[in-house]
Amino acid sequence: MSKPGLNLTLVLRFCFLIASTLGFAQEPPAAPAITPILDLKPDADGALSQQQMQQLFRVVAEKDMENDKRLRDYTYVERDVHHNLDHSGQVKSTEVKTYDVLEIEGEQVQRLIEKDDKPLDAKDAAKEDEKIQKIIDKRKNESDDARSKREQKEEKEREEDRKFVLEVADAYNFHLVDTESVGGRDAWVIDAEPRPGYEPHMKEAKFLPKFRGRVWIDKNDLQLSKMDVQCIDTVSVGLFLARIHKGTRFVYEQTRVNDEVWLPRHLDVKLDVRLALLKEYNINLEQSYRDYKKFRTSAKILSVGEVKENTTSSPPKH
Repeated sequence: MSKPGLNLTLVLRFCFLIASTLGFAQEPPAAPAITPILDLKPDADGALSQQQMQQLFRVVAEKDMENDKRLRDYTYVERDVHHNLDHSGQVKSTEVKTYDVLEIEGEQVQRLIEKDDKPLDAKDAAKEDEKIQKIIDKRKNESDDARSKREQKEEKEREEDRKFVLEVADAYNFHLVDTESVGGRDAWVIDAEPRPGYEPHMKEAKFLPKFRGRVWIDKNDLQLSKMDVQCIDTVSVGLFLARIHKGTRFVYEQTRVNDEVWLPRHLDVKLDVRLALLKEYNINLEQSYRDYKKFRTSAKILSVGEVKENTTSSPPKH
């Protein structure tokens, strides 16, 4: 995403973490998952049991783990539109940035290619190449000990994500609303409302009752096709770090690519947050993703020029 500032970025990441647990958790699978037959028949009141939802969430999470692994085989273009809003919700200013998103030794890296839909000048483009080269050099010179510590940290974070996903099934009451078409494909529409009396097992999960959401699950592929999450009460992060205000909302959509993977298509975030009880941000962030290209590179760590030369593409099929 565009980087509006370190503190705001941390808050946005927190919001996305909450939202993501309503449908996906990104981690590579240990082995290919076998999709079980799901029973999603609601009761007489249209409600789904927690057992049904836990089963569905596990399958959807496994599917997205597979997606995340396959995403590493793709480059793509990300376009961020950042609207600064006034107190009445009117746009005060707009900033547009477009990135090439690359994969370098397991790390997704953004290379800025346009500002306000205009290509970078030679000086700024050279700075971006220099930034990418520094990342490549860092990975090339990484010691075995440093790599081991980094991988252990990443595995610990993935384990925390696994636990967090399981908290969601306990934190909400779910209701199967209907079946709708999303991108020309049938999807289940499921509402999630905070469950009264929910007791979190994880520190981060205490924020879950502050959000409600609706998810669309593709009926054929059991993939998250759309998600709409809204903050229904003020969320305080730390004593003085941030307050996310009621009404903050984000809508996320995925699309089927190359008949093998579901990848991000669009993200729309309306964020109202006060940082350190002083500075307030009221923004609308739109991210769109396009031009997914499957690539192959050799196992060695390449230079910027070699990355460009060794990238081959295959046209995506939606």
